[in-house]
Amino acid sequence: MKNMRTLQKRIAYQLQQGSLDAEVTGITCDSRKVQPQNVFVCIRGNRMDGHVYAEEAVERGAAVLVAERELEGIPEKVTVLVVKDSREALAQLSCAWEDDPAQHLVTIGVTGTKGKTTTAYMIYEILRKAGIRAGLIGTIETRIGEKSIPSENTTPEPVVLQKLFSEMMREGCTHVVMEVSSQAEKQHRCDGFTFDYGVFTNIGNDHIGTGEHASFAEYLSCKKKLLRTCRTGIVNRDDKRFPEITRQSTCRLVTFGCREKADFMAAD
Repeated sequence: MKNMRTLQKRIAYQLQQGSLDAEVTGITCDSRKVQPQNVFVCIRGNRMDGHVYAEEAVERGAAVLVAERELEGIPEKVTVLVVKDSREALAQLSCAWEDDPAQHLVTIGVTGTKGKTTTAYMIYEILRKAGIRAGLIGTIETRIGEKSIPSENTTPEPVVLQKLFSEMMREGCTHVVMEVSSQAEKQHRCDGFTFDYGVFTNIGNDHIGTGEHASFAEYLSCKKKLLRTCRTGIVNRDDKRFPEITRQSTCRLVTFGCREKADFMAAD
């Protein structure tokens, strides 16, 4: 159990009602999974709006609600925080709840239209062969030690992601390799921590349409976010959109390729 006053330091909000001294037992954005004294974060999705389920969450015992607008009909004993972006708030609260486990891991994020899964597995196996205990998070599975957990999303929601980081730490992992999807970046799932390394394989015209990205510009913008949230970016120099990919990056850039002059070249 933690005090809401210690968790709220990571987010900007307005207090609609209640007290920051509320004691909470966990965080969720799924009203069906609310447990007594939980924080329920109202997420506005493509098909459902979590704000509609705020009262249901309270009935299940939620002590704190985090929403993007003021809520009506909520009992006075329930604390309500109003934020600009509830997805961003969810990520920050999840990091705070797990005491920032990513700070204790070497984090390697892999993004790109093609090759994320293959590249992540290759890096993971190279680390293992080098005697490094690493975790893996991706489209197919999550690996922690000898345990394999089937994946629901390429990049898990923040609550799940931070719990996985914590479990990896407890199991003695020092590194984690994970796939970072454009949807994850769009939905702030990886907010709250900085990747040590970000790998950008390539960019194509996939994932544009209803329920994904409105345009190629939005898709590219989401992909490029990794190069603003990592310390070292490793980018495919052969991609024809290399100048666009690296524009606005804030990390140290390292390039790889076969056809163009890059920092690391493949030959023969």
